[in-house]
Amino acid sequence: MGRPKAELVLSDDERETLTRWARRRKSSQALALRCRIVLGCAEGRTNQEVAAELGVWPQTVGKWRRRFVVERLEGLADEPRPGAPRKIGDERVEDLIVATLERTPKDATHWSRASMAAETGLSKSTVGRVWKAFGLKPHLVDTFKLSKDPQFVDKVRDVVGLYLDPPERALVLCVDEKSQIQALDRSAPVLPMMPGMPERRTHDYVRGGVTTLFAALDVATGEVIGSIHRRHRAVEFRKFLVKLDKEVPADLEVHLVCDNYATHKTPAIAKWLAAHPRFHLHFTPTSASWLNQVERWFGLLTDKRLRRGVHKSVRSLENDIRDWTRTWNENPRPFAWTRTADEILERLASYLKRIPGAGH
Repeated sequence: MGRPKAELVLSDDERETLTRWARRRKSSQALALRCRIVLGCAEGRTNQEVAAELGVWPQTVGKWRRRFVVERLEGLADEPRPGAPRKIGDERVEDLIVATLERTPKDATHWSRASMAAETGLSKSTVGRVWKAFGLKPHLVDTFKLSKDPQFVDKVRDVVGLYLDPPERALVLCVDEKSQIQALDRSAPVLPMMPGMPERRTHDYVRGGVTTLFAALDVATGEVIGSIHRRHRAVEFRKFLVKLDKEVPADLEVHLVCDNYATHKTPAIAKWLAAHPRFHLHFTPTSASWLNQVERWFGLLTDKRLRRGVHKSVRSLENDIRDWTRTWNENPRPFAWTRTADEILERLASYLKRIPGAGH
């Protein structure tokens, strides 16, 4: 009874391909469902039986049965969607991209959608779509700085080696100081957030003084050992080393990753290190603070506690920093370092090729 269904017979290659597509994790759910429909029909079952098993309408089963019989595997892909044909040719798109990358407007340092639309005769929405398709964002700018350290390669390999393959029975700590942390109080009370209105605060503030946070991040566990001092000298750094010596178990070697700040290399620090041979300093290259993982932790501290904080005194600021550090250590989260030294150096080499004269 009813309309006769199209006979569906699979070759061995087609059956293997359909089975693979139906099970492959990266296949779209729609394609996987269509493959299961065809496989079910190929077993001789009716459209109603296949629909009941897969939870779809019988009409859906009939559609893909007919499509497969006529077009085979290619018929399982979506048909082109209806719509108006593209009105902008490849040449005009190319001209827009070239202008974006190689020129700037006469009255500005970068293009906007309006200025590019006036330049090319295209609409602002068209300019925006083309930029989005090619990943161009003229309104954004990023910063970078190239290290001129003559030992750059050796230092990168040394530090990254500690991250990816730390020594046995040793602790790797990323150490640095966040100096000049200001206690800032607003000149008027902060207005709280309300429905339809963000939190508001005055643009001016009252300075209450500064402090310095010395921090050591355990790269294995994410725990942080911190110490706060009002000044930022070799004396304070030595006190911090003494604190680390007391808190790290005596049977462990200690490898400290730090930058090239002068306080880390004074005769007093060298003398202390000589008296404590289990401590080993590893210096990041100059202008390469991104290589020190504790800088990422400082960024979290700034974003979550300091930037929008209000502190009437240095004491309240320091208490706030201590509280945040204790909260962090209740559930520490180490940062996952994945890049090898070779990958970092290859990425840097690709940047240098794009900068005229950078390789000299």
